[in-house]
Amino acid sequence: MTKVLVTGADGFIGSHLTEKLLSEGYDVRAFCLYNSNGSWGWLDSLPHEVKSNLDVVLGDIRDPLCVRSAMKNCDVVYHLAALIAIPYSYIAPSSYVDTNIHGTLNVLQAARELNVSRVVHTSTSETYGTAQYVPIDEKHPQVGQSPYAASKIGADQIALSYWRSFETPVSVLRPFNTYGPRQSSRAVIPTIITQIASGNHQLRLGSLSPTRDFNFVEDTCNAFLSVASCDTSLGQVLNSASSFEVSIGETVNMIANIMGSDVEIIEDTSRLRPKDSEVNRLFGDNTLLRSLTGWQPSYSGLEGFRRGLSITIDWFSDPTNLRQYRPGIYAV
Repeated sequence: MTKVLVTGADGFIGSHLTEKLLSEGYDVRAFCLYNSNGSWGWLDSLPHEVKSNLDVVLGDIRDPLCVRSAMKNCDVVYHLAALIAIPYSYIAPSSYVDTNIHGTLNVLQAARELNVSRVVHTSTSETYGTAQYVPIDEKHPQVGQSPYAASKIGADQIALSYWRSFETPVSVLRPFNTYGPRQSSRAVIPTIITQIASGNHQLRLGSLSPTRDFNFVEDTCNAFLSVASCDTSLGQVLNSASSFEVSIGETVNMIANIMGSDVEIIEDTSRLRPKDSEVNRLFGDNTLLRSLTGWQPSYSGLEGFRRGLSITIDWFSDPTNLRQYRPGIYAV
């Protein structure tokens, strides 16, 4: 079995990717953020028979020695560890530089020294900023409209520089807005669902006009595996997008319709980004990823989005899962 390391395995996408890799027969080492409780984050919620096959390491992506130790004897590295909350990046920008840029440097340097066969680095569609043309392909200019986006641009460039300078086998996967079970309530889809599931009919939300290219987490995980097994993806940036555009307002209406709820939207100014920091339009072009790897999104278009939302709603509506969220509190 191929030994793989997943950094950020305790997070939303990382836990799903870890679960997917285990189901595919990989030998997985999960790198999770150290904490005094010994928590594995979302990995704690996986069935016992799944967790029993996991090799879990608690550490910190900002510590180069810790990262190198975790990477020993691994063939493939999926690097997902990052600070991702955009609102918090306004408050603690230095933390984003330390975690996202220096953390990525630690991963790449360790991979170089240990002769890892493949690193898949995780980018984000936020690096593009508001679309200057659509659909957004990989040649679109990068614009850091938030400290988070700027830190990810820096991390992406560090990753690509290691390919160009040292031939470190790196690919950059750039997912557009991933959603699904276990996502943080700081994201808009869980924010909507948890408020409705808690019996609220007045939803407190930010701007409704921005559009997003939402991707169900299963599609994103499949994109990771596709890139890791594709030699022509080396040194490339690849968009993982559904190539489907929908506004936040339309998303609210669709979720309310699926959940059978009549809702009233109240604008919460604390949830609004600074004027020039809001990314108003994201609509991705996935042609390159499809042509190089054969990957196809299973939840694209209006029908696919509705199916993905239904799965997500069912998970959040389970009282056991809903109790882990605080619908009335804005999660920065």
